[in-house]
Amino acid sequence: MGSLSYRPRTDVLSLGDGFFDEVKPADFPRAVLRHRDQDAAREVGLDDLGEVAWEAAFARFSPLERNLPKPLALRYHGHQFGSYNPQLGDGRGFLFAQLQDGQGRLLDLGTKGTGTTPWSRGGDGRLTLKGGVREVLATSMLEALDVTTSRSLSLFETGEALYRNDEPSPTRSSVLVRLSHSHVRFGSFQRLAHARDAARMRRLVDYVIERFYPELQSDPQPVFSLLRAVAERHARTTAEWMVAGFVHGVLNTDNMNITGESFDYGPWRFLPTYDAEFTAAYFDHTGLYAYGRQPGTILWNLTRLGEALRTLEPSLAVGKALAEFETSFVRETRRALLGRLGLRSAGVAIDDALIGEVFAFLEVTQLPFDRLFFDWFGGEASAARAASGVWHEAYERPEFTALRGHLALFEPTCAALLEGPAFSREAPVTMHKDEVERVWEAIDARDDWEPLSRKLADVAELKKALSASRQRA
Repeated sequence: MGSLSYRPRTDVLSLGDGFFDEVKPADFPRAVLRHRDQDAAREVGLDDLGEVAWEAAFARFSPLERNLPKPLALRYHGHQFGSYNPQLGDGRGFLFAQLQDGQGRLLDLGTKGTGTTPWSRGGDGRLTLKGGVREVLATSMLEALDVTTSRSLSLFETGEALYRNDEPSPTRSSVLVRLSHSHVRFGSFQRLAHARDAARMRRLVDYVIERFYPELQSDPQPVFSLLRAVAERHARTTAEWMVAGFVHGVLNTDNMNITGESFDYGPWRFLPTYDAEFTAAYFDHTGLYAYGRQPGTILWNLTRLGEALRTLEPSLAVGKALAEFETSFVRETRRALLGRLGLRSAGVAIDDALIGEVFAFLEVTQLPFDRLFFDWFGGEASAARAASGVWHEAYERPEFTALRGHLALFEPTCAALLEGPAFSREAPVTMHKDEVERVWEAIDARDDWEPLSRKLADVAELKKALSASRQRA
């Protein structure tokens, strides 16, 4: 690799046997690049790859220089909708490479749609093009809203006809490469607990602490402190989901990673309006993973992780290690809400009162979820905008009185952003189901990729504005 910022890592190999299986990538008939995140590539030293080299790496999966010699399908178990499944593992993806970013963090390049593995369970190991486009849209929007998420580095269309029960078939195929801090899942620990393999459990815990929680290496209670630290990171991500109005859809323990990133997006949705019972997955018949149940679900998943860690420490005080989850969740909700509204803290008590008023107003009025954050970005600095906007009548209702009073107590982080493209437009940038379907319909019916490009450009403007606001907080 020519870039000086390319820093290859092969840390996963240090785990040794029993954690992964070497696999062969699928041989695709075509490779048409549909998305490339150049910013993400730059952060890990891959931005200098030309078209031919990019295709070789991320459609043909030729090994990156001084990196993993062969792709690795990772082994794990997991609870799926509350039921334990010991037949899991990477069934249509693999760990392709590991890299170090400019902050010294270990990052993974993982795939989706790269063919069958020993864990495919009869599936074809492929990813539909619609599924790939949806993941690009999800990760882009979540990143813009400051949600801790994996990033969609590359998407190629691969020229196969796929048959699926849940969408019109045959449908087009793709292969996705995502950049994530880690692919070590809660289910990675559950598999070892299921096998009562304390030796490998110790090896995995040591690997995770050394690479992702080095501050715990001298901790007198490293397993207890690891569980507590993982819980804190997941409290942060869950709070970010709730403020973003995001519903993951499939919060199984095999979809939870040890560093707290949100990843592996399937039937995700963003709330049209506030609804605690809103469910993203059509197959989630009981609403187990509904919007309002996400914090409780994550805590339940963390408890399962704690139980698995008892393979090393039978007396591990799981409840005590997770006791601060709710406190962390509230603190991170406060941070995320102020960030999305472009406001500086006015003190914990006032900040927390604002949280209650915002969600109560959204629930009672059923104002479009994103609209309030758009109309009142910067608080009182947006009063004239809100009064002249299409939803001004909502802000004239008695239910808004208390919230308006709280907003008046805050200072904006950067009122000048209101003159920029992200907030001078008529409506907020959103990622609702009908918008996603229109993007896909243009691709599917006319091979028109312009709506996707426009949507990603709008999201990039939002990301730029919110990032600038946070920097001034």
